[in-house]
Amino acid sequence: MKIIIVGATGTLGKRVAENFSQKHEIIRVGNTKGDVQVDITNEASIKNMFEQIGSFDALISTSGKGPFAPVSQLTGEVFKGGLLDKLLGQINLVLIGQHYINKSGSFTLTSGILAENPVAAGSVLSTINGGLNAFITAAAPELGNGIRINAVSPNVVEDSPAYFDSFPGEIPVTMEKVIKAYEKSVLGIITGQVIRVY
Repeated sequence: MKIIIVGATGTLGKRVAENFSQKHEIIRVGNTKGDVQVDITNEASIKNMFEQIGSFDALISTSGKGPFAPVSQLTGEVFKGGLLDKLLGQINLVLIGQHYINKSGSFTLTSGILAENPVAAGSVLSTINGGLNAFITAAAPELGNGIRINAVSPNVVEDSPAYFDSFPGEIPVTMEKVIKAYEKSVLGIITGQVIRVY
């Protein structure tokens, strides 16, 4: 299987890429590193990425970021930065990628626990994650050619201790559990699902 991993140079993406590379052909995509570079906030850059790579069987996105900021300090511009990156950026990987993906292929995006379990200063990411989950549910029935789409929604992972204090009361999940969720999405048969890793 030819699998594109967008965000393959990040903490989560590296581990996901290592796992799938044992049995599959992996194209590692990063913002400035990797086999191919992409700016997911730029539609032309995404299209160029797909033109370089050509047809593929699965795309996993572990990419996208949004700001942590209290509501009292948020502006529309700050909010929009996150929406254009983690939300619309990942959605555009699907909207553009649907024209390059092979029959019966799959898309797996990454949302997160903040969609259901908000934390202080996390309203932008809560909105983004909730939006991604809704997009998955709504888009799945409309994708033709047996193409599937899911989201992996992890809790804070053990490999990211810098974030532990931002998630009070949450028990960090192992990277192994999160990787299994990506396997379930890519190698399984489900579609339109949010695979929660808590």
